[in-house]
Amino acid sequence: MLDIKFIRENTELVKKNCASRFVKVDLDELLKLDEERRMIQKEIESLRAQRKSQSKGKPSEEDMAKLRKVGDEVALLENKISDLEPKYLDLLLKIPNLTHPETPIGGEEDYKVITTSGKPPEFSFPAKDHEELLINLGLIDFERGTKVAGSKFFFSKGNLVRLNLALVNYGIDVATKHGYELIETPDVAKNEILEGIGFNPRGSETQIYSIENTDLSLIGTAEITVGGYHANEILDLSKGPKKYVALSHCYRTEAGAYGRTSKGMYRVHQFTKLEMFIFCKPEDSEKMHQELLSIEREIADGLEFPYRVIDIATGDLGGPAYRKYDIEAWMTMKGDDKESGGYGEITSTSNCTDYQSRRLNIRYRNENGETEFVHTLNGTAVNYSSRWPIAIIENFQQADGSVLIPKVLQKYTGFEKL
Repeated sequence: MLDIKFIRENTELVKKNCASRFVKVDLDELLKLDEERRMIQKEIESLRAQRKSQSKGKPSEEDMAKLRKVGDEVALLENKISDLEPKYLDLLLKIPNLTHPETPIGGEEDYKVITTSGKPPEFSFPAKDHEELLINLGLIDFERGTKVAGSKFFFSKGNLVRLNLALVNYGIDVATKHGYELIETPDVAKNEILEGIGFNPRGSETQIYSIENTDLSLIGTAEITVGGYHANEILDLSKGPKKYVALSHCYRTEAGAYGRTSKGMYRVHQFTKLEMFIFCKPEDSEKMHQELLSIEREIADGLEFPYRVIDIATGDLGGPAYRKYDIEAWMTMKGDDKESGGYGEITSTSNCTDYQSRRLNIRYRNENGETEFVHTLNGTAVNYSSRWPIAIIENFQQADGSVLIPKVLQKYTGFEKL
């Protein structure tokens, strides 16, 4: 979240930023509530000072009565603040992060293409999508997945499972080579952690599965659990940023996600992801953002499928991100038809500055020994049972229906094709 003092002092900037990100929030009402809270708090502090001065020495019966009256007044004012707090926090938490000045202005389709790598394949045969290829190879079972768990669940089989494991091991090797500590996280988190990261575990628009009769939810990404890993801590960043690469299952409701460009494994309720996450000093966060993007590109380059990097526009950033890059791989399933193809997202990397750390109270000591909020960043290394295998399967399909395995993965799979 943003600092309320910053909002007070930069109201027009914050209003303009909300408008560019298509976020509707009553900023005037927030500031009104903030002013009311501060006035009440000032009264409470004055009464407490009065009570402290009156309690010196041995108080008389009259003094005791006055102290009790002051105590009652303080309790009444504290109740007033408690009554204001839910609406105040609701408005404050709706305000998105500030936006990088180079971020394109606009909605989902107003991204800027930063670079393109490789050329889409030109098939000498009718191209298929991953769903058709995998069903023909006997490596996936959507029908029984639906029978057991519902739509958008499936069973991976045989060498598809080995390809998935090869992908995650390849991603681990690349990330740890760059100094990222490997961890595996819980698949659930407390709702206060989800909210601190910027996810809404409740409401009609949530993509989160909540666990009934608990304060827990299934995570949609390890960004949630790793982001909460250092909640309420003061970190030692004297030797550099803390960098993690985290493995977890991910669960998303993906409501309304249907149609040919969301079919098969592209948009599902469960997948496994390897997520990079960084805690760093504010002055290092833009450099760390470029590092995350560079590692994502290194992983994609090794797999040799065509992709592009896009700078996400303001209206598609989500609440926490200051700037976000996506890598989109070329896929046959993403075009108007299988011959034309198109690009589909496989990774995101976001610089969230101090938006998450302020909510989660994650700080470090600067050179003067003062505490400041850290900056947090995240980026996908790879995922499996989802989009990275799609990119491999659809780009390296052969006329006979087989799929060539990228050379960099063959040492992990032990085979050259599906």
